[in-house]
Amino acid sequence: MKMSKLAIIGLGHVGSAVLTQAMAMNLAAEIVCIDINEKVAHGEALDATHATPCTYVPGMKVYSGDFSQCKDADIIICSGGPSILPGEKLDRLILAERNVKVIGEIMTEVTKYTKNTPFIMITNPLDVTTYLAATKFGYEKGKLFGTGTTLETLRLKRIIANHYNVDAKDVQGFMLGEHGNSAFPAWSTISIGGVRLADLDKYYDHNSDFDKKAMAQEVVNTAYDVLLSKGWTNTGIAMGACRLARAVMFNECCVTPVSTPLEGEYGLTDVALSLPSIIGANGVEKRLAIDLPEDELKALHFSAESIKTVLRANKLID
Repeated sequence: MKMSKLAIIGLGHVGSAVLTQAMAMNLAAEIVCIDINEKVAHGEALDATHATPCTYVPGMKVYSGDFSQCKDADIIICSGGPSILPGEKLDRLILAERNVKVIGEIMTEVTKYTKNTPFIMITNPLDVTTYLAATKFGYEKGKLFGTGTTLETLRLKRIIANHYNVDAKDVQGFMLGEHGNSAFPAWSTISIGGVRLADLDKYYDHNSDFDKKAMAQEVVNTAYDVLLSKGWTNTGIAMGACRLARAVMFNECCVTPVSTPLEGEYGLTDVALSLPSIIGANGVEKRLAIDLPEDELKALHFSAESIKTVLRANKLID
C-alpha cells in the first residue's frame, strides 16, 4: 500500500502552520518541506520530526527536500512568497508584483515533475496567483485551485454563530468573490439548522440587531486585525488549507468556496475567484454557479473587476 505524501512549498509563518495542522490532522504519512531557504526547510522539518511520536500515523516521516519531491506527492500546498508587512497598505493586491514573480518561479520548477497532482494555492494575492498558476503552466484543469474565500467563510460562520449563540458548524452559507477586500457574504445562502436568514431572529437568541453591512465588514477587517495584532496571519488559513487537503486525500466531495479560473459562469472569464465548489480526489470536481440575487451578482462582478485590474497590470490578461 502506497504511503500518502504531502509536499509543502514555503515554510514561513503560514507554511509552518500548515505543517503543524497537517500533522495534527494525520493528513499524510510522509511530509516534505520545500523552501528557497534550505536551512529554514531543514529546521522546520527537524523540529516537526520530534513531534511525530505524538501522531497517529505509524512511521510518519517529515523531512526537507527540493522540487523533485513533488513528482510522487499526492497533494501539494503552496504558501511561498512574502505576505503583507506591518505598516503596508492593508490590501492583499499590493503583493501582486512580488508574488507573481515568486509563483512563476515555483510553478516553473513544480511543472518539471508534475502537472496533475492536486495543488492548493495559499500565496496572496490568492486569486491572482491562482489564475497565473492554473492557466500559464499547462496544469491539468481542476487540479490546481486556491483556498479562496474558504477562510472568509469560516470567519463569517464564526461571527454569525456568536451573534445567535450557536455552534459555528451549524451555520451554512458562503463568502464569495475575491480573497480580499471585495469579498462579500452571499446572504441568500445563509441558514442555521434549516432556518433561512430572514427568519433567524424568530428561532435563535440574540442580543442585538442583525447588521449585514457591519458583519460583512467585520469579516474583511478580521484578517487585518490579526495582522496588526501579531504581525501575520497563519492559523486560520493553515486550518482551511488542510481542510481542503483532507477533502482531496479522502475524496470527501465537500462543498466550499475555492478560487479557480472561471469559464463563463455569470458571464465571467479571464479571472479566478471563489464560487462554491465540490472538492474531492481530483481537486475541484465541480464548480457550482448557484442562483444569486441581483445585488450579489453585482458584488461578484465588482470583485471580478477588482482582480482583473491587477491581472492586467501584471500582464496576465489583456
